[in-house]
Amino acid sequence: MNLEKSKKRIAKRVKMSRQGYPEITIEYFGKTAGCADGVSVKFCLEEGAEIQEQRFSSISDAREDETIQSAIVKIIERSEAMSVVQIEGITAVG
Repeated sequence: MNLEKSKKRIAKRVKMSRQGYPEITIEYFGKTAGCADGVSVKFCLEEGAEIQEQRFSSISDAREDETIQSAIVKIIERSEAMSVVQIEGITAVG
C-alpha cells in the first residue's frame, strides 16, 4: 500500500469520534520535535483491560515510512478497532 493511501486511511479513522472499544492509540516519538524516529501503537480491548503495545522504529521519519504506515493500517483493520486515537505532535524521548 502506498504511503499517501495509508496516511489517508489512518487520518480518516482518527477523525471519526470515539466509538468505544477496541481502541488503538498511535503515538510518535523522537529525539527532536521535527523527526519521529519511532511510533508506539497501543491496543486496548475494553475499558480497564491490559494495554498491548507494539513499537516500530525508523532511521528516518516514521511518519513518512511506507512500511510502518502500512503496518499501522493492517493493525487497525485486523483488530477491528472501533476507535483510533492519535497523540498530536511528537513526544520527546532521550
